Amino acid sequence: MRTRGHRHRAYEHLRTRILRLALPPGVTISENELAAELGMSRTPVREAIMLLTDEGLVEVLPQVGTFVSRVDPDRVAEAQFLREAVELASLQTLGYPLGDLSALEENLAAQDAADDDIDRFFALDEDFHRGLMALAGHEASWATVAAAKGHLDRARRLGIEQPGSTARFAAEHRAVFDAIIIGDLDRATELLRRHLRVVFDDILTLQRESPERFVTDPDARPVRRSVLVWE
Repeated sequence: MRTRGHRHRAYEHLRTRILRLALPPGVTISENELAAELGMSRTPVREAIMLLTDEGLVEVLPQVGTFVSRVDPDRVAEAQFLREAVELASLQTLGYPLGDLSALEENLAAQDAADDDIDRFFALDEDFHRGLMALAGHEASWATVAAAKGHLDRARRLGIEQPGSTARFAAEHRAVFDAIIIGDLDRATELLRRHLRVVFDDILTLQRESPERFVTDPDARPVRRSVLVWE
């Protein structure tokens, strides 16, 4: 039981650091260092790495090393497809009169005050989208969406880190909310669709600026030099 608990803790710790880009795409992962950091043996750390490998967030290459995977636009698109389908379908089931809106209103106000606190804004962004689903009575479905969007979240995070992005996303959230308030679900749905698809434009920009963070050649392998490169 203790080993299982350690594996879960190592998995959650490592996954969170990867999704928050504290461990950026392409960086080496050391089992020994991670085990020492968490105060546990290498076994649960290795098991956690295997779970993340199954998710495609980590790559283990024999005789080369263990690395955080680069962002794969194809996997991002797959996760985006699922997320968009679920969120838009949920929005279309909203009933009127609406339920308690205070949590969403407080969330939007907090977004406006988050400024460039990326961790804070990303958490508020997640809460807003989950809150929309809760308003429609589908909050339980959020767990399915969240579990499937690891690759998408890294791309979103990279986009949010761009100058001016937090204000832009906060304004888009507000526009969706305002359309819901006046009962224009068609407009709310279209605005939400556009908002969710912004990640594709961000990827194109980010690929030009930091191509080493993204999969361009699926057969490329990392090579250890003074700086990690892919060939």
